[in-house]
Amino acid sequence: IPALNESATIVDIVEAVVGYGIPIVVDDGSTDDTAELAQQSGAVVVVHDINRGYDAALNSGFEKAAELGTQIIITVDADGQHDPSLIQKFIDAIDFGADVIVGIRSHRQRFAEHLFAWYTDFRFGLKDPLCGMKAYQTTVYKALGHFDSYGSIGTELAIFAAKNGYRVMQIEFDMRERNGQSRFGQLISGNYKIIQAMVLSFWCVKSNQKKVPSIPIV
Repeated sequence: IPALNESATIVDIVEAVVGYGIPIVVDDGSTDDTAELAQQSGAVVVVHDINRGYDAALNSGFEKAAELGTQIIITVDADGQHDPSLIQKFIDAIDFGADVIVGIRSHRQRFAEHLFAWYTDFRFGLKDPLCGMKAYQTTVYKALGHFDSYGSIGTELAIFAAKNGYRVMQIEFDMRERNGQSRFGQLISGNYKIIQAMVLSFWCVKSNQKKVPSIPIV
């Protein structure tokens, strides 16, 4: 759970997910009491002294998860937009045989998100690569050796899995309203970051492409 100044929601998120496994909250340079509240609620907390960004936070979280010996790593945003009860569906899909689960949000906020999704759907069958809720077999993470290496906004590992023949499934879900303003940036800067990540993905992940099946929620 990457978190930046999410004191308003972090307790609810941690308490909702703790029944499914080990909550790992990466406090990415918060200036509020996000880290303290997360730890009091039962999370393992990794603290960045300064804000290093979304991908760096997830890198730290994956490193901690691997260190703890986990078999499955699930990413969940700290702003309350992901329904924690979906975690069970992601776990069930892994148990069914998937290596990676990618969420498909009910709506996207930015033009660049639609553009990136069009590209990854056309090439790999990934319909919503920027969705912050995903699940991975830890073996996939170890095969690549990192979560992110170029500022992919959480997409590098999923694209790596799709390109290299891992079994990737997708689950549709309804997005909740977020609590507070987005930490990702305003309209222009947010679109720029996404397009930059999409262009870098052309060059930074090399292997064979592979289509993946979509599994809707029932």
